[in-house]
Amino acid sequence: MDTQKLVEATKVKLNGARNHFSDELKKIRTGRANASMLDGITIEAYGQQMPLNQAATISVPEPQLLQITPFDPSNLQAISAAIRDNQSLGLNPMDDGRVVRLPIPPLTEERRREIAKQLGEKVENCMIAMRQVRHEAFRQLEQSKKDKEIGADEEQRGGRQIDEIMTQIKAEVDQQAKTKEQEILTI
Repeated sequence: MDTQKLVEATKVKLNGARNHFSDELKKIRTGRANASMLDGITIEAYGQQMPLNQAATISVPEPQLLQITPFDPSNLQAISAAIRDNQSLGLNPMDDGRVVRLPIPPLTEERRREIAKQLGEKVENCMIAMRQVRHEAFRQLEQSKKDKEIGADEEQRGGRQIDEIMTQIKAEVDQQAKTKEQEILTI
C-alpha cells in the first residue's frame, strides 16, 4: 500500500465532508432572503419529482423576499405546496397566478437561538464524519504495518500527515460555523 495515496484519498474524503457542511450551511436561514434556502426542495411536476431550481427561476428582489417564477405556470400550485409542506423552512408562500412570493419573516430571538443550535448539530455531524474518515485511514495504516507493507516510521509519518490535514480542515469548518453563527445572531 502506498501511504501517500492513502493520505491523498483521506484528504479528498475530508474535503468532501467539509464541502457537504458548506452546502448544509447554505440551507440554514438567516434573517435575509437567499435563493440557496430553497436548495433541496423538490416538486411534483409532469408525474415525477424534480428539483425546484429545474422547474422555476428563483430571484431575490428585496432583502426580505424570494420570488419564484415557474417555467410552466401550471406548476405554480405544486411549488407553493412543496414550500408550505417543508416544515424546516417555516415559510408561507403567496402566489398571484404568475409567480410565488416568499416573504422572509424577521427572526425572533428564540428562533435565532434554535437556528444556532441547528448549526451546532451540523458542525457536530461534520466532525463525526471527519473523525470516521480519519479513523478508517489510521486503521488502514495499522493494517499495512501488520502486513509488513510499510514500516513503523512510514505509519507514523502517514498518521502525522493525516492529522495535519484534519486539523486544517477542522479549522476551516470552525471558521465557517463561527461566521454563520454571527450572521444568525446579528439582528
